[in-house]
Amino acid sequence: MRRTFLRTLVRAALVTGLAMIGTGASAETASAKPKPLNILVIGASGMIGSRITAEAASRGHHVTAVARHPDKIKASPNVKAVKLDATDATALTAAAKNVDVIVSATSPRGGGDPIQEAKAVGDALIAAAKATGKRVFVVGGAGSLKTSDGKSVAETLPAAYRGEALGMRGVLESLKTSGTNWTFFSPAMSIAPGKRTGQYRLGTDTVIANAKGDSKISAEDYAKAVVDELETPKYERSQMTIGY
Repeated sequence: MRRTFLRTLVRAALVTGLAMIGTGASAETASAKPKPLNILVIGASGMIGSRITAEAASRGHHVTAVARHPDKIKASPNVKAVKLDATDATALTAAAKNVDVIVSATSPRGGGDPIQEAKAVGDALIAAAKATGKRVFVVGGAGSLKTSDGKSVAETLPAAYRGEALGMRGVLESLKTSGTNWTFFSPAMSIAPGKRTGQYRLGTDTVIANAKGDSKISAEDYAKAVVDELETPKYERSQMTIGY
């Protein structure tokens, strides 16, 4: 009787243990897939914005893809193309009401004063974030970073690129005092279409370079890092950067 009772206890323990292991694995698997987000991407037809849109949609997120020319946005079941001017705070606020996060992937390259262009977009973005209480994520510029010896990258750039760098740095400064939940993501010094490797380093406000001194990132890896941060925030109210 005693041996039968002990065998029964052992079997019960094994069954319970296996059940607990199975439950734990299921819970871990379930938690590994984040809840789908509703994301507003401004500048969704550009090199970086289009890749952020594609990356987010491929993970099951729903993207409202904003551009002045929505016909340039690639159609997808999870992507809704919308025509909108990024400097129109009223229209931007209306578009942001039903999303979880606002992503701005525009650059001040309209042919006018890049500092004023960047400010106009930044002001509209902050106004929409304040009105809706939504997190705002800005695709920044490498000019907003520092070199390893503490120098401002913007000040070292040729005159042709300095205006854009200073304009985006101005947006960063405005975000810092805006009272919003913001993230400003500066890419490496060189960003271009390439491969999605998933192998890169993240930092805050200092240029990331490899052993040869090259600071590079593919637009695909940058987009991956953006969506990772949207899913699992680690750089809220902070600047971040990336590089190989």
